[in-house]
Amino acid sequence: MLLRRPRLPRTLLSRLVTALVVIGLVAAAVAVWPRSSLTTVSADFVRAVGLYPGSDVRILGVRVGQVDSVVPQGDHVHVTFSFDDAHRVPSTARAAIVAPSLVSDRYVQLLPVYTGGPAMASGARIPLERTAVPVELDRISQSLDDLMVALGPDGANKDGALSRLLQTSAANLDGNGERVHSTVHDLSTALGTLSGSKDDLFGTVKNIQSFTSMLASNNDQVRRLNSDLATVAVQLGEERENLKLALKNLGVAMNEVSSFVKDNRALLKTDVARAVAITETIAKNRDALSETLTNAPVALSNLQNAYHPQTGTLDTRNNAKGLDDPLLLLCSILTGPTHTGNRKLCSTLKATVLPLLPKLPPLPAGLSLDGALGKDGLINLRGADPTLGGLLGGGH
Repeated sequence: MLLRRPRLPRTLLSRLVTALVVIGLVAAAVAVWPRSSLTTVSADFVRAVGLYPGSDVRILGVRVGQVDSVVPQGDHVHVTFSFDDAHRVPSTARAAIVAPSLVSDRYVQLLPVYTGGPAMASGARIPLERTAVPVELDRISQSLDDLMVALGPDGANKDGALSRLLQTSAANLDGNGERVHSTVHDLSTALGTLSGSKDDLFGTVKNIQSFTSMLASNNDQVRRLNSDLATVAVQLGEERENLKLALKNLGVAMNEVSSFVKDNRALLKTDVARAVAITETIAKNRDALSETLTNAPVALSNLQNAYHPQTGTLDTRNNAKGLDDPLLLLCSILTGPTHTGNRKLCSTLKATVLPLLPKLPPLPAGLSLDGALGKDGLINLRGADPTLGGLLGGGH
């Protein structure tokens, strides 16, 4: 009896063939598809506790690569790691070993995030100045142990100084919690005030800086001033007895003045009131007084010059012109002493009025002005003297 092999259904067989074809195509695509390249970088750390080959390399906490090797080199550890070059890192990036917890593996964190500029190339090395490591638990415990030893019975509290300090502090603070709170609150308010007035504060500091700069630039003058002050201090020190005596006499004088003022209070009040009235009068006539004080020296000088010592009279110079020519006298009055007056009117008078005026008679004999003037320009004749001295009745 012949046995026949069971045949697979045609539908199942076609599905199996299709699956095998798809798997083959995917494997071929994976083999042919180009893989992304890696950027290999190294960094030096002072220590690398908990860091091993295969540990993560992260940017912003996201894994982008792994540690390739951890090699001790003298006083530091050289760590080589690589990351996908699709993630760019600044050429001046820093590296830090981060410990997520006390017992977990650590990883290398690259920072800051790339925002532009040169990127770190493969083969770059991050020096110790740009790396950081976490503080180890054993170092913290060792530091605490050293602190306890320093404060313990073999250290600062060897003679009980720390205990006495704590007891004294507790005694001083006992019942003063409210005051301590107020002090802290006031200090906070003061700091807030200083913060609100920081512009004024900085302005004050700037002015002080300018003042000190001015003193520095005038160092010689400042030294001279200090030297002069020292000299004055020495002189005052040498004259201390005289100063003491002068102050003593001044005290006596002040007592006498006080007694005098007390005894003559009414009279002093009256004198002060009169002085106030005089002062008010002077203040009201300030302009007239100023003009008088300005012109008085000139008037006194003119009075001295007008005095004639030979005759004992006050003489003046007669500068009147045109006594024998009325029109000339009138024109001199119209044009003024500077000849800037109405000269046109004077010309008109000469043309129209002069022919109509009669001639004045000549001066009497002996009164000729040409022969009456002396060497000093004064009229020395008496009896017909038109000067102020003649009017005052001066003798010959």
